[in-house]
Amino acid sequence: MTKDIALLILRLAGFGLAFAHGWQKVSMLSSGNGGGFLAGVEALGFPMPLAFAWIAALTEFVGGLCIALGIGTRIAASFAAFTMFVAAFFRHRLFQHILVWLGTLTPPEDVVESWGNPERAATYMLIFVALIFLGGGKFSLDRFVKRGD
Repeated sequence: MTKDIALLILRLAGFGLAFAHGWQKVSMLSSGNGGGFLAGVEALGFPMPLAFAWIAALTEFVGGLCIALGIGTRIAASFAAFTMFVAAFFRHRLFQHILVWLGTLTPPEDVVESWGNPERAATYMLIFVALIFLGGGKFSLDRFVKRGD
């Protein structure tokens, strides 16, 4: 029972992803104001940056909702974890931040600031990786679709 409560608490991180990040990106892209986000996706070197921006935004929004509700938890968490991996390691340069924290890399302060903070994306990524392995738990809608998780 406590494991299932813990899984529910972890899954609620999906609401944070959906509303704090996904909804904002979906709104920006649908209104034509997603220039900054789109430029960021393009800077990462993705082909068809508009398509990949929409994929990331929808993964965060729809995937976050699915995770929170426990619908297709493992699949949604897989897509969300991958999206957060890209955000943490490529957009926010988590590996380089670790090297800075260890003192083995010393770029100018403005360069480090331009990378942004990878903590949130890395935290979401780890939560979603745990959900990939554990599933949604007893208090998920997955239980109504398929018994036994």
